[in-house]
Amino acid sequence: MSKAPNADAAPRHVAVIMDGNGRWAQRRGRPRLFGHQAGARRVREIVEACPECGVEYLTIFAFSTENWKRTQEEVAGLMSLFRLYITREARALRENNVRVRFIGDRPGLDRKLRELMDQLETMTAHCDGTNLTIALNYGGRDEVARATRRLAQDVADGKLKPEDVGEETLPRYLDTCLLPDPDLVIRTSGEARISNFLLWQSAYAEYEFIDTLWPDFTAAEFTRLTQGFGRRDRRFGAVPA
Repeated sequence: MSKAPNADAAPRHVAVIMDGNGRWAQRRGRPRLFGHQAGARRVREIVEACPECGVEYLTIFAFSTENWKRTQEEVAGLMSLFRLYITREARALRENNVRVRFIGDRPGLDRKLRELMDQLETMTAHCDGTNLTIALNYGGRDEVARATRRLAQDVADGKLKPEDVGEETLPRYLDTCLLPDPDLVIRTSGEARISNFLLWQSAYAEYEFIDTLWPDFTAAEFTRLTQGFGRRDRRFGAVPA
């Protein structure tokens, strides 16, 4: 159904491809990990801006299945940063009533990080404010492949008939099965590609590709983009009457 523009409408779910940390650091003559550290600090500001913007769900792309191709030093530094972020931010997230979920291929991560992820999800499970989802070791194609395997197993086990599999079936097997589809996807750093992020879920999302590098992305810019969402004419394949 076509949805006419509504300047007051806020996106319920915003997904962000946080790009540009490495370039931000290099422009300052610093190592790439310095940029990732700055980017991690920026996350808190954006999470705290969500309630005022009317955003209920925020999903951030922290580490992709393709990021393992980076240098061993950078990957190790990122994994250490993720462990540190969870440890340092856990109390603030709970106090700010933020519920945290992780999506992605968890078995590919080290045991200590997985334990911290589980602890943070349990610690914030009762929170009913902003829903923060962190995509860690995540790839859209990998997610669909894993979901399809689980669906196929249910068909093989007789729990599901092949003729009953439709467009609404696969989402129940995705990592995001408990989340609404994103309304708005933001990518920072000037790159105009989706990089294997939420491929199924973003079929009808609105996109914003902006030049700002992630460590410079402020709550004010986030607010401006979410406010602009309401002026979009979302037709979902239909035409105005």
